[in-house]
Amino acid sequence: MPSLGYERAGAVTARLEERLTDRLVGEQSVSRRTVLGSLGVAGSAALGLGSTRGSASAGHEDDEDHHGNFGAVDEYRDRDFDPHEFLRAFNTGRNGQDAVPQDVYEEDGRTVREFEFTAVDVPITIAPGVEFSAWAYNGQVPGPTIRAVEGDLIRVRFENFGRHGHTIHPHVKNVNPAMDGIPQNGPGVIDAGEDPFTYEWIAQPAGVHFYHCHSLPLKEHLHRGLYGAIIVDPDPERVRENPADYTNDHPSQITDALVEDMVAEAKTRNHEYDENDAVDEMVMVMNSFDTNFDGGNEVYAANTRAFAYGVGETDGKGNWKPGETKRPIQIDKTRRQRVYLVNATEFDLVNSFHTHSQFFDYYDHGTTLTPTHQTIDTVMQCQAQRGIVELDYSDHQPGLYMFHAHQSEFAELGWMSFFEVV
Repeated sequence: MPSLGYERAGAVTARLEERLTDRLVGEQSVSRRTVLGSLGVAGSAALGLGSTRGSASAGHEDDEDHHGNFGAVDEYRDRDFDPHEFLRAFNTGRNGQDAVPQDVYEEDGRTVREFEFTAVDVPITIAPGVEFSAWAYNGQVPGPTIRAVEGDLIRVRFENFGRHGHTIHPHVKNVNPAMDGIPQNGPGVIDAGEDPFTYEWIAQPAGVHFYHCHSLPLKEHLHRGLYGAIIVDPDPERVRENPADYTNDHPSQITDALVEDMVAEAKTRNHEYDENDAVDEMVMVMNSFDTNFDGGNEVYAANTRAFAYGVGETDGKGNWKPGETKRPIQIDKTRRQRVYLVNATEFDLVNSFHTHSQFFDYYDHGTTLTPTHQTIDTVMQCQAQRGIVELDYSDHQPGLYMFHAHQSEFAELGWMSFFEVV
């Protein structure tokens, strides 16, 4: 179908956003059923939904003495989080976010990528005028995206400034149980005020992976925001030497031509190769927020802010108002688009990613260089599942193309977005 008109797309975004925020602002105990049933489009007002007392239910232990109100917010309280900047913020040790102290160096013949992470209790904005009392790595939700090359050593110095004990558990192949980031192994839970602990993981296998806090109760620590993505780039030389590790094809089907194709693809996924510049890469972490702590989500998003990639104030031709934070993801149709997609949604069994007017190739977990699904327009993920979406808009007309969760209520509660092809 042709791209949608900017004015009509903006009206749809505004109506859904106002309906959501109008119900959340003023009714802390509102359920998502109430939000979906509301037809009001009144403007939103500022409110912090930080207090959880009186609205917690079984399994949420949200009282002031345990897992409740704000603790120390450290220096992060007033830091703005921009979902548009987060999309393409890859922390490699050499380049990354100012909020993530990092370095890269050689040690014993291996590249080390070193990062400093902290856990803090901090209010975050999830919709206009709506704040959520998060627990966050380096003061942001999702946490910083770590990027390394397979075989590198990832070294993360972790310090806890929050009120509750936390860990960092990586979804990589980790051969040292002391580095698993669970309460039962190694240092266990790092309590507030304890000396920092340094986690070390070999970056393996190549793919897009997940990290999160593994303290109990798990659903609380994940839902509050302690999660992020680890991207492990494939080493093209290793691909050439071990091609069977990067495809689901039977060894008898791995021809010399296929090996060369996989090596070429590996170079496009490796941030240290020039071929990577031809691909526009972005990270999308699908997440959700239970604003009244009743075990059901009222807000859904990609990268935390509801409708952040919707249509905001424009002249109707795609010229965005300076400083406009609500706008589509602008993409250059001459470049291949790659989405590192991660599902961090709590309290719902699945989430999904659906593109309008487009089909894509999907690489489950990103661990292969040949697609696990070809020519699809919807992919489903359970919590912690992740994958790579490869998109090509080279033959599309300029304009707006919607993408969203195809759980329809998720879309109406914030997880609705647009690509702007230029």
